[in-house]
Amino acid sequence: MKKPSDLRAHMLVACPLLQAYPDRLLLFVENGHLVSSNVPGLSYQYQYELTMIVTDFAGTPEAIMVPLLQWVTRHQPELLAHPSTRGQIAFSVEVLASDLVDIELKLQLSERIAVRRDEEGFFQLTYPKEPPTDSGHADTFRGGLVVGPVGTIANLPPLAND
Repeated sequence: MKKPSDLRAHMLVACPLLQAYPDRLLLFVENGHLVSSNVPGLSYQYQYELTMIVTDFAGTPEAIMVPLLQWVTRHQPELLAHPSTRGQIAFSVEVLASDLVDIELKLQLSERIAVRRDEEGFFQLTYPKEPPTDSGHADTFRGGLVVGPVGTIANLPPLAND
């Protein structure tokens, strides 16, 4: 599985408070399913619920939500594109103090794994990327500073749309 570590890296780059305290970002894969269509070959798909928890967070929730939405736009766009899956990024917040919260987010992810025999007879694994997202998202993928009422809250990295 590649998406959990990719999301973690993205969030650590994008959110200054997580850069300073990376141990406060926790990711868990739950309720996973291995999906194969029984067509010839061994290719399959992981389908799972990713739980992302940010503990002892002293920033604004948007410092988490905006980078997450940028990542989802590129790596799991159907969560945003299809009316039937919109609103399926669930969250809950535990208020610890007036300026400190724990944030938990849950989202459904999938990853394809292609298994093909090469010329030498070995099975080779490849991890196909999600199809390119609509070019209307070019500005989202360009990245940049996210500014709120209290100043800069995140710095979105550029994302390739290939």
